[in-house]
Amino acid sequence: MTTSTPEQVEQFAASLLRTLDALGFITRHLSPLGYAQQLARVGEPDADLRVARAFPEWDDPYSALRPVLGAASDQALASFEGLREALAPPEDMTRAYKALRHVPRALETLYPLAGIVPSVNRFFLEAPSRSDRDVQARFMKQPPPGTGLMCFGDNPDARTSVWTYIPETYSPDKPHPVIFALHGGSGRGRAFIWSWIAAARTRGAIIVAPTSRGQTWAIQGQDQDTPHLAHILNFIRERWTIDPTRILLTGMSDGGTFAYTSGLEPTSPFTHLAPVAAAFHPMLVHMASAERMKNLPVHILHGQRDWMFPVDMAREAAQHFTSAGAAVTYRELDDLGHSYGVDLSSMIMDWLLA
Repeated sequence: MTTSTPEQVEQFAASLLRTLDALGFITRHLSPLGYAQQLARVGEPDADLRVARAFPEWDDPYSALRPVLGAASDQALASFEGLREALAPPEDMTRAYKALRHVPRALETLYPLAGIVPSVNRFFLEAPSRSDRDVQARFMKQPPPGTGLMCFGDNPDARTSVWTYIPETYSPDKPHPVIFALHGGSGRGRAFIWSWIAAARTRGAIIVAPTSRGQTWAIQGQDQDTPHLAHILNFIRERWTIDPTRILLTGMSDGGTFAYTSGLEPTSPFTHLAPVAAAFHPMLVHMASAERMKNLPVHILHGQRDWMFPVDMAREAAQHFTSAGAAVTYRELDDLGHSYGVDLSSMIMDWLLA
């Protein structure tokens, strides 16, 4: 009978993590323009994963790891399969986006091993810290209660449920930045939170990823989302020590647009705003009070290749916010379309903590 060894376990994990890194690259650069080239650029990292996945059942003490790595691998392999199917004529980007829904499911499945398997621990850190042994060591021990990834709500997929990450390095004696990360249109907080886990875990920030109460955020019409965000923030304040000077509202696409509309309310509790790939109309600034706008830290991030909301929108937003007295940081990326990657979270985190 073939027995499992630490080397084979690590080989399986390494194959899975390479596949997830490749899927992260695709997620970051996904665009209807040049999709075939984007997929070809990452090659076939899933081929090695399929070989590792086929290894027989493992013996103790590794047997407990096999179901988790196997389930995460199944999600990653399904994602690559769907991405390649989307290439078949007629090329359908809808199928590509649907295939990428498997990625956050794989990450959610894998995360419980982050405090057990060293390579998985490194994977869930920002890239510059993956070689820092001191940073790695912080997470390879029993975390305090009330930390890690949590869902508040009976149904994890319900719109009223809120996904939250409290860093395993949390200490009640230290104030922690709080980041509300809003998904794009038709998204879910459960999936979008994974865009922020590595940055928050490395830097010691609290992440809150709610889901819009309607099909997307209340950009127009009745606003059920702003009161919901305020209620969630009060909940966080009551349970953890937060930094009252660093409470960020950020979001992607519709989430970024709602960061504008909700974050400019006179009574908004958010100290910083960071819209990404967001739509903008000058009326948003003109309707805001001068008191709210004065010295308000705003980080605007947009891609030159954005095919949904042209980059001119972001340039105009930066001009209007600056004229209104806000403290604007404008960042335009020449390789970014209408997509999001973990590197964007790190950029925003750098700004928030500066």
